[in-house]
Amino acid sequence: MKVRIMRVFFVLLLWASAALADGEKAGKFDYYVLALSWSPTWCALEGDARNSPQCDETADYGWVLHGLWPQYHRGWPANCPTAERPPTRTMTEAMTDIMGSSGLAWYQWKKHGSCSGLSAPDYYALSREAYARVKRPDVFRKLKDPVKLPASVVEQAFLKANPGLAPDMLTITCRSGRIQEARLCLSKSLDPVPCGRDVVKDCQMKNALFAPIK
Repeated sequence: MKVRIMRVFFVLLLWASAALADGEKAGKFDYYVLALSWSPTWCALEGDARNSPQCDETADYGWVLHGLWPQYHRGWPANCPTAERPPTRTMTEAMTDIMGSSGLAWYQWKKHGSCSGLSAPDYYALSREAYARVKRPDVFRKLKDPVKLPASVVEQAFLKANPGLAPDMLTITCRSGRIQEARLCLSKSLDPVPCGRDVVKDCQMKNALFAPIK
């Protein structure tokens, strides 16, 4: 019995170490995950309490760029050593139109951009290009009142708006009973590709809250 427990523990330990690898070599990864957050969800759960400018009524944010994440087929690198210079404040401020805040832009470079093998300007430029290539369904911007819906409805809307996507190339996540993010898997040249097993974990909620833009 003890031997069996030790084997299970060893397997879990290996899986945990593979899932998130800090300090990996920059530029060594398999594909990108483009994470798009529904801003009203983040504001309701975190941003409003922080008095974030992203959540001002005049901000008009919908699907914002959370990040462009280098990914392995299983697991992902993070906080990679790099000889590239960190972004300047001007660079991070320039990303607020699609990311909501310069702080997020800085954090995404530090955790994920450092693993891309790109310079900070090139990483932000690639992130912006990836964001521009994905059509965010217009229907969500037209909502006037909160609705409850299956997460699969959000997925279908993205599939319809982006004919090049297949169901195994994106996933919809939930948090605290709300639609949280759309995550799309892209090649290094930003073409849609199938996601790894640890990314394709669709929210199974049938009545997830989807709040409208303020």
